[in-house]
Amino acid sequence: MDALGRVMLDAKFIATATCLALAGILYLLLRTDPEKAVDFSTPAPEQCSPGWRGKELDRPSIKVPGSTAIQCYAPATGHYLGLLNPSTPDRIDRTIAKAAAAQQQWKKSTFAQRRRVLKTLLKFILDNQEEIIRAACLDSGKTRTDALFGEVLVTVEKLKWTLDHGENALLPDRRPTNLLMFYKRNEVRYEPLGVVAACVSWNYPFHNLLGPIISAIFAGNAIVVKNSEQTAWSSTYFVTIVRDALTACSFDPNIVHAFSCWPQTADYFTSHPGISHLTFIGSRPVAHEVAKSASKSLTHLCVELGGKDAAIVLDEPGGRVMSRGEMERIASIIMRGVFQSGGQNCVGIERVVAMPETYDTLIKMLEPRIKALRLGDDLDPENAGEGSAIDVGALISPASFDRLERLIAEATAQGARLLVGGHRYSHQRYPLGHYFTPTLLVDVSPRMRIAQEELFAPVCVMMRANDLDDIVNITNGTAYGLGCSVFGPTSSSLSNANLQHVTNSVKSGMVAVNDFAAYYVVQLPFGGVAGSGYGRFAGREGLRNLCNAKSICSDKWPSLIKTAIPAKLDYPMRSNAWHVARGVVEVGYGESLSRRVEGLRKLVGF
Repeated sequence: MDALGRVMLDAKFIATATCLALAGILYLLLRTDPEKAVDFSTPAPEQCSPGWRGKELDRPSIKVPGSTAIQCYAPATGHYLGLLNPSTPDRIDRTIAKAAAAQQQWKKSTFAQRRRVLKTLLKFILDNQEEIIRAACLDSGKTRTDALFGEVLVTVEKLKWTLDHGENALLPDRRPTNLLMFYKRNEVRYEPLGVVAACVSWNYPFHNLLGPIISAIFAGNAIVVKNSEQTAWSSTYFVTIVRDALTACSFDPNIVHAFSCWPQTADYFTSHPGISHLTFIGSRPVAHEVAKSASKSLTHLCVELGGKDAAIVLDEPGGRVMSRGEMERIASIIMRGVFQSGGQNCVGIERVVAMPETYDTLIKMLEPRIKALRLGDDLDPENAGEGSAIDVGALISPASFDRLERLIAEATAQGARLLVGGHRYSHQRYPLGHYFTPTLLVDVSPRMRIAQEELFAPVCVMMRANDLDDIVNITNGTAYGLGCSVFGPTSSSLSNANLQHVTNSVKSGMVAVNDFAAYYVVQLPFGGVAGSGYGRFAGREGLRNLCNAKSICSDKWPSLIKTAIPAKLDYPMRSNAWHVARGVVEVGYGESLSRRVEGLRKLVGF
C-alpha cells in the first residue's frame, strides 16, 4: 500500500473512532438513569412557618368534649394545630382493600424501581429537613437537635442502608445439601407478604412512621400504618411525602397509607384478616391486647416494647477511675442518652450502673450539667439567640407527671438522694406546656420501683455496684431487656476481658460497647428480649422478616438424575422393605465408613 493509501486509511480510522466517541458521549448525556431521584413537591403545613403561633387552648388535650375528633396541639406551648377525624372500621376496610389492590402491581416492580422511589424520598428529606423537623417538634415537643438526630439522621441512614444493601438481603439464599440429596439445589426466596401493617408510637413521629414504610415497600409489600393519635397532625404531612414520592415515580400512592383512630377501634385493625404482618411499637400493657387481637387472624407480630436500659460504667482493674478525659467523654454520652427527646426514647438510658470509684466521679460531673439544662420551646424565635438555646423540650403530655413524682418521692423515702429536679415544671413563658424538670436521683437500689419501671422522662437514675457480678445482677434485675451500653477501659488484657465479660453477660437484644445506641445507626437488627418484646426490625433480619421465606428444592441436573423410589420400597412394598429402608438411613447418615458400607449392602439387597 502506498503512502497516500495509508494516510487515507488512517484518516478513515480517526473519523470512525471520533464518531464512535461522540456517539458514546451523546448516549451518556441523553440516557435516562432508571434509578435517578425525581424532584417533587409536598407543601409543608402553614404551622411549620418560622414564628408561627396559633391560638392557645385553655386546657390542651387530644380529646374534645362532645366530639369524636382528635384535637392536635403543640405540647411545648399548648397551641392548637388542628382537628382530625379518626378512622372507622369501614374506612379501615377500604384502606386495606386499596393497599391490597395497589400491591398487585407493586410486587412486580424491580429492585431498581424500588431504589428510585427511595432515592427520591431521600433527596426530598435532605432538601426539606427544616420543614420536617419543625413539624416533628411542633407535634412532639422535642428540640430541633433531637429531631435532626432522632428523626432525620436515622431515617436517611435507613434509606441509605436499604439502597446499598437491601437487594442483596432479599436475593435468593443458597443452602447446603447432603449426601442423600446431593443432586438437589436448595434455596430460600424472599417474597412479598402482601399488605403489612405497623402500629407506631408518638416519640419519633417521623422516623417511627417512615421506618416500617421503607422496609415494607422495598420488600415489595404495601403497608398501612396506624400512627399515634398523640402525633396525628404531623403524621398526615409525613405520609403525604411518601405517597407523593410514589406518584412522582409513576407508582400508585395507595401502596402506602397511614391513619389515626381511638384505642377502641385499634382492635379492629390489629385483628384484620387482610394484614399479613404487624410491627408494634409501644407499651407492654397495650402489647398484650395487640397480641390477643392479632391471634384472631394468626397475624405474625414483631413487638418492641421499650426498656429499662442501663449504662454500665466499669472501674479500671484495681479499683481505679479511668482518665479524666475518658470520664468526661462518658459523662457527655450519658447526658445525651438520658435527656435526648426529654427522655422519651425506648433505648434511652434509664439507669446508670457504675462501680464504686467511677460512681462518685460521675455524680460530680453530672450534677452541675443537669442543673444547667434549659427547658422550653426550641421553635420560639425568642430562644434563637446565643446563650438561650433549649436543651430539653416538652413531654408529649402531663399524663405521667403524678406517677413520676410519686416514684421519686418513694425512692427518697427509701434512701435515695434527690440532687436535682424531681418535679413537674411550670414554665413562665409556656404555662400550658408539658415540662418536667431534668432530674438526678442517686443511691437508688434495685428494690426501688423507680429502678424497675420504665420512666420515659428526663430522669437520671444512678445505681452503685460493688463488682462485676453485682453490675451484671443489677442490670439483669428488671423485667426488660432491650438495649444496653457498657463503658470500660481497654488499656490491658484484663480490662478488655472485664468489658467482654459484662457485654456477654447482660440480657438484652443489643449492646453498644463504649458508646450509646450505636447499633441503631448502623442498621443492626433492632429488638429486645423478655419484657422488651420479640422479633427484629432493621438490617437484613428486619427486611427478611417482612417476607415469605419460601423454601425451594429442585434438581441440579434434571435431565440426568431425579428422585426415584427403590423398587422394594415402592407401594405396595416388598417383604424386605424395612431392611432396604434401614440401608437408606445408614448410607446417608452413618457416622463411620463401615456403617455406610453396611447400609449400602442393605440398600442393594446383598
